[in-house]
Amino acid sequence: MDTLDAASSPVAGSGPHAAFLRLRDQLSAEIVGQSALVERLLVALLADGHLLVEGAPGLAKTTAIRTLAAHLDAEFARVQFTPDLLPADLTGTEVWRPQEGRFEFQPGPVFHPLLLADEINRAPAKVQSALLEAMGERQVTVGRHTYALPPLFLVMATQNPIEQEGTFPLPEAQLDRFLMHVRIGYPDAGMEAEILRLARERARQTLQAPPPPIERMPQAQVFAAREQVLDLHVAPALERYLVELVLASRDASRYDAALGRRIAWGASPRGSIALERCARARAWLAGRDYVTPDDIRAMAPDVLRHRVLPSYEALAEGWDGDRLVAALLERVPPP
Repeated sequence: MDTLDAASSPVAGSGPHAAFLRLRDQLSAEIVGQSALVERLLVALLADGHLLVEGAPGLAKTTAIRTLAAHLDAEFARVQFTPDLLPADLTGTEVWRPQEGRFEFQPGPVFHPLLLADEINRAPAKVQSALLEAMGERQVTVGRHTYALPPLFLVMATQNPIEQEGTFPLPEAQLDRFLMHVRIGYPDAGMEAEILRLARERARQTLQAPPPPIERMPQAQVFAAREQVLDLHVAPALERYLVELVLASRDASRYDAALGRRIAWGASPRGSIALERCARARAWLAGRDYVTPDDIRAMAPDVLRHRVLPSYEALAEGWDGDRLVAALLERVPPP
């Protein structure tokens, strides 16, 4: 769709859409060289899902979610995952009040609308399960009481791909709870120079008067935007293509016998739901009121890479989820 058509869309001129475009510009100005991460953060926010980000240290993963929290009217918490972390450190615990003769629940950081789970693979399975249960159920049970999490609840978990000693890899079934698994790399030379310039400006600002307060987007704008995203049109042929792409991940032998042997396990129906929601969110951000095949193909790697598992034979040949998803996109024809 050309620019004129996008601008004439009922989505493009709406209040929530204009607010999200301003938010994207603000994030892009402060998070240089990671445009894909900025877009994926906004897609996760619109699709009401959670994000697993994998990248080397120093690639602005923590800065990204902190900056989003600074521009959004929502409280933020960061938890550094370590081997000695306990589930109660995340969810909270009941504290005995002897003066009142009762237990009082003290909420943990998981009750914040925006949560950074830094280096999630450094915590043991019990802690990972406590977080992933909260992500899936949107509630926490402590003792005999169940506590609902905030209506706006986004978890961005990070993991470091270069240090595996002393880590606890997330099981595939738990990885499925994440809407997207995003991998980010180093910026190019031009972006690196821009990062240096921005770092100098920030250093000067710390020596000067405090900056003016940031205008924060109300949570009501986020919920209104989510309603608009769900109203986008998805053509029946495009829906069949999305479903066929996921079905091919479970039985790729219909397209390529060798590819079928390389896939041990395909995406679940949760993958179909995630792919549709992310494609809708991408189309909405572009100012369109309908989804295109490019929206699905653009989001498929991040949505499916952690849901399509290579067989032992494929692993020995150097295949991973990225390569399998790319092969599926090549073999399943778009409408």
